[in-house]
Amino acid sequence: MDRLDRMTLFVRVVDRRSFSAAATDLGLSRSTATEAIKRLEADLGVRLLERTTRHVTTTLEGRTYYERCLAILSEVEEADNAFRDARPRGLLRIDAHPLLTRTFLLPHLPEFLSRYPELDLHIGQGDRLVDLVREGVDCVIRAGDLPDSGMIGRRLATITEITCASPGYLETYGLPKRPDDLASHLCVGFVSSRTGEVMPLEFMEAGKVRLVPVKSRVTVNNSDTMSDLARLGFGLIQAPRYRLQRDLADGSLVEVMIDYPPSPTPLTALYPQNRQTSARLRVFLDWVAAIFAAADI
Repeated sequence: MDRLDRMTLFVRVVDRRSFSAAATDLGLSRSTATEAIKRLEADLGVRLLERTTRHVTTTLEGRTYYERCLAILSEVEEADNAFRDARPRGLLRIDAHPLLTRTFLLPHLPEFLSRYPELDLHIGQGDRLVDLVREGVDCVIRAGDLPDSGMIGRRLATITEITCASPGYLETYGLPKRPDDLASHLCVGFVSSRTGEVMPLEFMEAGKVRLVPVKSRVTVNNSDTMSDLARLGFGLIQAPRYRLQRDLADGSLVEVMIDYPPSPTPLTALYPQNRQTSARLRVFLDWVAAIFAAADI
């Protein structure tokens, strides 16, 4: 293993906070990774990492060396790309919501991978906050207003949100026409993963956002279950239009309060800011941005 290989390994160990995870990522045994880092420390004459039974952290010297390694490895990659065809290659790890992935990304994926035959893709799926650097993820796609995470964000689209309910529910409780009508209505309560509280319904009224708490008998923390409960008549819900297109088409759900829509939701790709953007990430971001630019979302 040459010096650049050891630097690459060191960066991955720091990012993953684990010798085992870094070794797996790079196709090495844990013993090989451990010995390589020991040799790197011996060559430099300093201790770079503090090892515990749970994770690995950098020493002060290790953090400085890590930052220098990032810059050097980025320059090497850019130099290599300048003197070859610069085709994206290697493994790209992304994370996105399952329904969004199935609806928008998967139909276009064969063409994308055919265009870049040396690129492999791992797709993680979820809504949770992901520590991109620690978990070795290159990019996440998330909906909503996101907290300041130190990531670079690229806006992909603005998602149209709607309010709807089942025909059976509307027959029982009546058709709400404006936010003030909701005092006698129910909603399927959606519990925020950030606050642990049921989220109020949201409406645009006279150009301003109005939040309206609505009673609920059933609360959930999963959007698929929320849609299922709405079909069963448990109350009003608010969700992206693309999620409910089939229900609206077959009459399982009915859009209501069209004159008072929820505010649209931003969709953003996030990736670490302390890295040179790799060729594989650049082509992925351009590809996914083009998909959403053409999508009815």
